[in-house]
Amino acid sequence: MKYVTTFGEIMLRLKSPHHERFFQSPALEATFGGGEANVAVSLSLLGDKARFVTALPKDAIGDGAVSEVRKHGVDTASIVRTDEGRVGIYFLETGANQRPSKVVYDRAGSAIAIAESSLFDWAAILKDSDWLHITGITPAISQSAADCALAAMKAAKELGLTVSIDLNYRKKLWKYGKSAPEVMGGLTKYADVVIANEEDIQKCLGIEADVDVTKGELSDSVYEQLAKKVQLQYPNVRNVAITLRESISADRNGWRAVLLGEKGFHVSPRYAIDDIIDRVGGGDSFSAGLIFGLRHMEEQEALRFAVAASCLKHSIGGDFNLTTRSEVESLMKGDGSGRVQR
Repeated sequence: MKYVTTFGEIMLRLKSPHHERFFQSPALEATFGGGEANVAVSLSLLGDKARFVTALPKDAIGDGAVSEVRKHGVDTASIVRTDEGRVGIYFLETGANQRPSKVVYDRAGSAIAIAESSLFDWAAILKDSDWLHITGITPAISQSAADCALAAMKAAKELGLTVSIDLNYRKKLWKYGKSAPEVMGGLTKYADVVIANEEDIQKCLGIEADVDVTKGELSDSVYEQLAKKVQLQYPNVRNVAITLRESISADRNGWRAVLLGEKGFHVSPRYAIDDIIDRVGGGDSFSAGLIFGLRHMEEQEALRFAVAASCLKHSIGGDFNLTTRSEVESLMKGDGSGRVQR
C-alpha cells in the first residue's frame, strides 16, 4: 500500500471549555489541529498509510505537534524543522443554540507561512505515495505557503499521483495581497478531485452558484450543475464533491453531500446531527473519508462512507476524527442509535 501524503499547517488549538465564552473561566483547552493534519490522522485511523508534511520550529511546541500526529500512526519523517518561525495558534469559542462558534487566528510568521518551497524535496517525499492532498487554507496564509503548495501539486502530477484539493475558503486569512481566485484557480488546474461547499466554489474559483442555502434551496440538480461548471472550467478534474450543511443552530445540523464522478452523479443519505460536540474538522473528516473511499470503493459507496465518517466526527471533541472504518461502516448499515455496546 502506498501513502496518502498531505501538506499544510498544523496549529496549536486553544479552546474555551465546554460552551463557554472566551475567558469566561481562566482555562483554555490546548490541543493541535489543522486541515491537512486532520486528514492524515483520519486516514491513518481508517487504515491507510498516511504522511503529513509541514514546517515546524525546533522548539517544544513544535515537538508536541509532531508527537501528536505521530501517535496516531502518521508518518512525520518529512516534516521540516526550522530555526525560524513559530507554531501558529487558533482560538476557538464553541457556540450553542443560536450563538455561533468563533475562530480567532494568530498565525502570522509561522514556520510554514515563511517557508521557502526549496525546503521540500517533493520528488523524494512523494516517491512512495499515490495520492497528495492539500487544502485552500495553507495557500491563504502567505505567498510562500501558496508557492509551496503549488510546487507539491506540480511534482505530484509529474509523478502520476492523484491530487485532491479541499477549497476551504477562509475569508479571515486572505490578507497578503492576492485574492482567493488568483491563487486557487492556479492550484485547481493540477487537481483530480475537488472538495468544497457552494461558497468555496464561488469564493475560490469565481464560479457562480445558482443556489442560496439560506432560503432552503437544496435541489440536487442545482448542485449537479454547479459541479459540472467546475469540470467545464477545469477539465482535469474527475471528481467534484460538494458538502451540504444545513445549519439549523450551532448544535443542530443536517449533513449530506453529492459527488459528480466518472460514473455519474451521486447523492448521499442525510444525517440529522442534533447534539454536536465539535464540528471543527468536520469537513476534513469528509475529505479523509472520501479519499479513503475512492481508493477502496465504488464512487457511490465512497460518498456514503465520507458522509458517515464526517457525521461521527461531530460527536468527537478536538480537530481529529478518532473513528475507525468499522465504526463508519456500522453507521452506514443503520446502527446510529447510540446505544451502549456491551
